[in-house]
Amino acid sequence: MPHSVSAVSTPWVICLCAAWCRTCDAYRDIFDAAASQHPQMRFVWLDVEDEADLLGDLDIETFPTLLLAADGRRASFFGPLPPQPGVLARMLTSMAAPATADPQAQALLERVRAAHA
Repeated sequence: MPHSVSAVSTPWVICLCAAWCRTCDAYRDIFDAAASQHPQMRFVWLDVEDEADLLGDLDIETFPTLLLAADGRRASFFGPLPPQPGVLARMLTSMAAPATADPQAQALLERVRAAHA
């Protein structure tokens, strides 16, 4: 989903899904609605098969999986998310969570930012 938000400190919200995943199909409307409600954030819908090169060795087992970067530079959350609007809404309002220590999440964030800048 194209966005005009490009500042370095812009929060990133990246949803990792797959075209074959029916849960992801249903979640897409929720994700797009959240993007409309939060124009100050950068939202990226990442199909793990279409953009497999961005994943590197990372294996996503549960869909949808969300990668958040509250400050746009450091991964602050990386994990599966129940496909419910309320859960995503709460995540987005609490984006000031402490940064994760997961180096794979950080590396993925940097590749996605570069590919979707």
